Amino acid sequence: RSVRGWRHSFPLSHSLFFLSQRREMKYVLVTGGVVSGLGKGVTASSIGVVLKACGLRVTSIKIDPYLNTDAGTMSPFEHGEVFVLDDGGEVDLDLGNYERFLDIKLTRDNNITTGKIYQSVIEKERRGDYLGKTVQVVPHITDAIQEWIERVAMIPVDGKEGPADVCVIELGGTIGDIESMPFIEALGQFSYRVGPGNFCLVHVSLVPVLKAVGEPKTKPTQHSVRGLRGLGLTPNILACRSDKPLDVIVKEKLSQFCHVPVANLITLHDVTNIWHIPLLLREQKAHETLLKLLNLQGCAKEPWLEEWMSRAKLCDTLHDPVRIAMVGKYTGFSDSYLSVLKALLHASVACRKKLVVDWVLSSDLEETTAKEAPESYKAAWKLLKGADGILVPGGFGDRGVKGKILAATYARQNKVPYLGICLGMQIAVIEFARSVMNLREANSIEFDPDTTTSVVIFMPEGSKTHMGGTMRVGVRRTYFVSGDSKSAKLYGNVRFVDERHRHRYEVNPSMVPEFERAGLAFVGKDETGKRMEIIELPSHPYFVGVQFHPEFKSRPGKPSAVFLGLIAASCGQLDAWLQASGQQNNLTTHASSNGFVTPKKIYHNGSLKKPSKSLLTNGKLHANGTGVHA
Repeated sequence: RSVRGWRHSFPLSHSLFFLSQRREMKYVLVTGGVVSGLGKGVTASSIGVVLKACGLRVTSIKIDPYLNTDAGTMSPFEHGEVFVLDDGGEVDLDLGNYERFLDIKLTRDNNITTGKIYQSVIEKERRGDYLGKTVQVVPHITDAIQEWIERVAMIPVDGKEGPADVCVIELGGTIGDIESMPFIEALGQFSYRVGPGNFCLVHVSLVPVLKAVGEPKTKPTQHSVRGLRGLGLTPNILACRSDKPLDVIVKEKLSQFCHVPVANLITLHDVTNIWHIPLLLREQKAHETLLKLLNLQGCAKEPWLEEWMSRAKLCDTLHDPVRIAMVGKYTGFSDSYLSVLKALLHASVACRKKLVVDWVLSSDLEETTAKEAPESYKAAWKLLKGADGILVPGGFGDRGVKGKILAATYARQNKVPYLGICLGMQIAVIEFARSVMNLREANSIEFDPDTTTSVVIFMPEGSKTHMGGTMRVGVRRTYFVSGDSKSAKLYGNVRFVDERHRHRYEVNPSMVPEFERAGLAFVGKDETGKRMEIIELPSHPYFVGVQFHPEFKSRPGKPSAVFLGLIAASCGQLDAWLQASGQQNNLTTHASSNGFVTPKKIYHNGSLKKPSKSLLTNGKLHANGTGVHA
């Protein structure tokens, strides 16, 4: 039955109730044209935010046309970071955007790849499911794509029972790519099958401004839409990426040549931070257009985005910097550490600091670089020594390991706040063994299989012959050994935490007693007590290593505890945060009037309450004086 018919018979609360009970799913497809890297993922996430703000439940699917079954074996240089889900799915980084924007938990099946589809069809063919028929791209591959979409769209991802109301689907790549053709055909069939009112296509395209001419050029978008229509899909909404907002004349021209109403043309111009994108959509009434196209006008409310507005404005007003040196080997491509950057941003906004990341190529810190490229060597050490905090993220392989160990040594000896993630924790353990315990041959089996002092070993359950899907990956539980540690306090003095992992190597459990006698504390362990999860140096202001990847669960309104600790320690606020966490409810965060999460001890109802000296610089309050964060 049409949802539209309810709007005059029932109040909004009843309409929302019936909407949640209905079985008919609504789909929003986001495609991209002209060039890659336009921000389809952020656009899809922002559409989800606006629909969620309207009172609808939203889920997301990302389609990647490559042949890999997942992103687990792909180079960060080529494809950006591998994002890890609760169920151990190694997926495209855009799913990280969906989870952060919508505060949901997706599954590995929410990422569709050509490899997964072909694998499932071939397995069916081998079982004889097709009854001897000739298996072809059409209809078998296209049917499999549609079935996958419908099945995954029904999986709840927001912690509530029952399916979502709207499924936002992002098609990776650019219209015209050969590898995406089966998906285009399948989605064309799918839009016809689910029918008008249940399917909406948003096409993201580029409207460039040539410097020689100085005016927006619509021809690239015209050709992109023409190609899309030629493949059987007609855009309902055009999201135009540009440097500046498009004027009415340009919109009218695009409307005329692309057959899209002017009201359905949205300008997504460059902004100071991506938290402004949902606000841009709301300002241009994109939610009204979407609700009209999906026949949901009577079943949704006006979008409430005050928290997003406060967060976006607050981020723009921060001027007092906190400098973090990111010491890694993928520093030439920031998407390689996208979730780490987002987690640092969430924590820095919580502390009301402007995040400044100094990229330090770990190999540039090594003595060989001092001989071969002395300028690079000096520049790298200058950045490291000028940082307020040091972060060594995860990674694989031995390239740049010596530089990472040198960074850990510098942080430990000079009392500079340090956070090591996965490999970064193992680096800290190796450095401690060599420098403090005088075990000069201490190393990881990963870097030196023949080492006589293996402080980091290969996990027994790992595979040495197959690389894909053979790691300890996904959510695992970490139990705190003591509530006195900084990590335990930052997490709220809880007994355990569930964090996402992705690793093949671990600290050698047989050497733990020796480490502890030397002063290294293992404050978090797995359920067996044999796998080390969190390390700390009690004598250091903040020297923490974690075997898991806390960045994957950090959210704009809920920053990761250990990232928050790093930023707070780097700007002199750690004592205040630790003190706040020790109050009545132990971790105590408080939803202030502006929707931001803040420590109760420091903030109350959005205003400062007797700030400690650590929150002051030269006698002045940091940032703009109202409640924190995001």
